[in-house]
Amino acid sequence: MGFNSFFSIIFILFIIVLVICGWITKKWVSGSNDYFIAGREVGVLNNIFGVAAIGFAGTIITLGPGLAIQSGFWGSYGFGMAYLFGGLALYGLLFAPYIRRSGAHTLPEWLEMRFDSKTRTLITLSSIFGLLGIMANNVLSMALVTTGFTGWSLIATLSAIFLMFLIFTYVGGFWAISMTDFIQMCIGLVALPAMLIGLMTNYGGFSFISNNWPGDLSYLTSGITNGSLPVFSLQYPSLLTFIILFACFLVWGNNYYWLRVSSTRSESTAKKSFVYAAIILAVGPYLILTLSGLYAGTAFADTFAPNGDVSPMSAFGVVLKGLPIAIAAFALLGALAASISTSTTSLIGASSTATRDIYQKYYRPNATPKELTVPSKIITMVLGLLVWVLCFYPGGPLFLFAFSTAWLGPPSVLVLLGIWWKRTTMAGAFTGAVVGIGLTTLFTILELTNIFVLSQYTHIGVVGLITTLLATVIVSLLTTPNYYGQADWQNNGNDTTNHQLDEKGLEVLTLIANGYNTMAEVSDMLGVDSAVSNKIIEKLDQNKIIYRKKYSGPGFYTFYISEAGQKLVKHDETYDIVAQLSREDVMFLKEIEKGTENFKTFIQTNEYDSLKVSVILSKLIRQGYLDESGIWRRKVKLNESGQNYLNSIKATTA
Repeated sequence: MGFNSFFSIIFILFIIVLVICGWITKKWVSGSNDYFIAGREVGVLNNIFGVAAIGFAGTIITLGPGLAIQSGFWGSYGFGMAYLFGGLALYGLLFAPYIRRSGAHTLPEWLEMRFDSKTRTLITLSSIFGLLGIMANNVLSMALVTTGFTGWSLIATLSAIFLMFLIFTYVGGFWAISMTDFIQMCIGLVALPAMLIGLMTNYGGFSFISNNWPGDLSYLTSGITNGSLPVFSLQYPSLLTFIILFACFLVWGNNYYWLRVSSTRSESTAKKSFVYAAIILAVGPYLILTLSGLYAGTAFADTFAPNGDVSPMSAFGVVLKGLPIAIAAFALLGALAASISTSTTSLIGASSTATRDIYQKYYRPNATPKELTVPSKIITMVLGLLVWVLCFYPGGPLFLFAFSTAWLGPPSVLVLLGIWWKRTTMAGAFTGAVVGIGLTTLFTILELTNIFVLSQYTHIGVVGLITTLLATVIVSLLTTPNYYGQADWQNNGNDTTNHQLDEKGLEVLTLIANGYNTMAEVSDMLGVDSAVSNKIIEKLDQNKIIYRKKYSGPGFYTFYISEAGQKLVKHDETYDIVAQLSREDVMFLKEIEKGTENFKTFIQTNEYDSLKVSVILSKLIRQGYLDESGIWRRKVKLNESGQNYLNSIKATTA
């Protein structure tokens, strides 16, 4: 059986799997909250594979082997380490706990919470543009890999891949992406080791590379034409620009990584998934792809530019030609799966912020999650079609990826400062965003028109980073920060002795008294944009009715009631103030005691929003009354503590 026949068979089977996943998860989508963040139900194993699937993308399948040919082992693997540990692992440790507690579905939504509405809108537009570029890069990268091996038409290959991920994302949203990310990562973790074993069997061990490397210098530090990766150069590519673009910009300022945190069951799940995903990718796909580039450069040195006509970025497809048909076809399928995975994640990242931060905010502010389902899908399709144009960006995937991530620079700076420097002001954030985005746009236009080629001096992302950082810091120091950024505000608070709260304020205060003490829990219980609940929290905080655990980092969104606040709580809505259980909490425990099917019927009959169900269950799990399980949908059951509590209630009322 020839390659095309074998590949066609496994490709059709792969499509069938995608269709099945889409059909299964379509039933799980009851509203936009399920479509974009999976109802905050994603578990740790699922999210580890989901984050890893983003990293194991068409981009690294192109850049990993290509950079190895151009710059040697450390030139390629250094790129991976910058992204994996400077980006993913650090994001999980420093940012994920804060993001999960904030309750913001999207990064721009948080920007309004922390700063203001105009900053949110500005970053929304730049984020969409950057994410669409990243999506186009993945589609183009996969098309180049495929055509490098098969010789198929680039236009036809682009069309097929493009149509596949667009339809799939439309059908199932984030739930479908989460399920197929898991499957696609499993394929990759089998296909790549099989490919490496095939290369070593066909050509020999690593001595084949060291003995036959075409460059005059070591394959560890230099490419086939003796090129090496600079470390501190401000020109792209270099290790410094890799850190700026692919750690800081690509991860910290990226909405689809934000969604990966926002969709998890808990902040512990979010933190672990990013760290473990970085480790899995480092010892698996990234190492193997670097080694495959070294094999390609050694065995096919005359094929790649400047010695030949083939771009080093097509190395993955070229090296497959030296492998048995079954291994080559399976490895190519793994690469295709990786490309689809990241492309769909990029698309959902762009469409979620377009829907929530533009459509809902300005056109349908009172729309329910169910009412936003159809608009969400339409916006997803429209943005997907715009990707087609970006697939033909000049310079190929290496420069398209770098250009796209440069647009994510300003939000990454605002996220870093907004979380850890409470002195950052609204005026500083907006000015920094305007300056950073404005100069990024200006220099992009000048370079594309050859009026001024900035890349001969530095990368556009470096300019965006420096100008955004300086503008934000300088203006913040010259303007008045929010109340919590003022050194003496806690000594000048309002007297709460006779303070009267409005209905929403009392509702939030009661939620905190009942144990819903993070911004995410408050927002999900209220069913509102976190920018709305944030205003209520700030009013309570300023009046010393509540206080925050800390005023920077994750503790910023964890709340406690003051002594004055305790007097204002609506105790008629609390079942057990000592155990921090509301009447609704106890009702959930009683329904769960009756069995899984009964609980599902209870939720459907009362038309509970998925986020409200998720937050109530999460709190009861945290308090020790329920045990959870389930790789996909969360399953809960009453544990011994929960049963004992219900038994005590029955004994009291008997």
